Amino acid sequence: MSGAAILRIVVRGRVQGVGFRAWVAQTAMARGLAGWVRNRRDGSVEALFVGAADAVAAMIETCHQGPLPARVTSVETLDANAADLDLRHSGQRFSVLPTD
Repeated sequence: MSGAAILRIVVRGRVQGVGFRAWVAQTAMARGLAGWVRNRRDGSVEALFVGAADAVAAMIETCHQGPLPARVTSVETLDANAADLDLRHSGQRFSVLPTD
């Protein structure tokens, strides 16, 4: 893959209360990605990744496993656009957002 990609995912399973958001933020930044991650009221975690298409694809694949205490049952990939990136906190490359 080449070029840039903007994708949003929703991760379901045991993904809240296990450090999933912090793990996503750290892993995404290590891969040079921009975006955000947040818990959702339904118990899932939502994330937006922006960067090189191969790095975004690898990050999404990594989210199928998550950190050690997590138990991921599904990862849904959704389209996103540049306006979705505006949810980040000002001045941050990757943000952990409040629950939506």
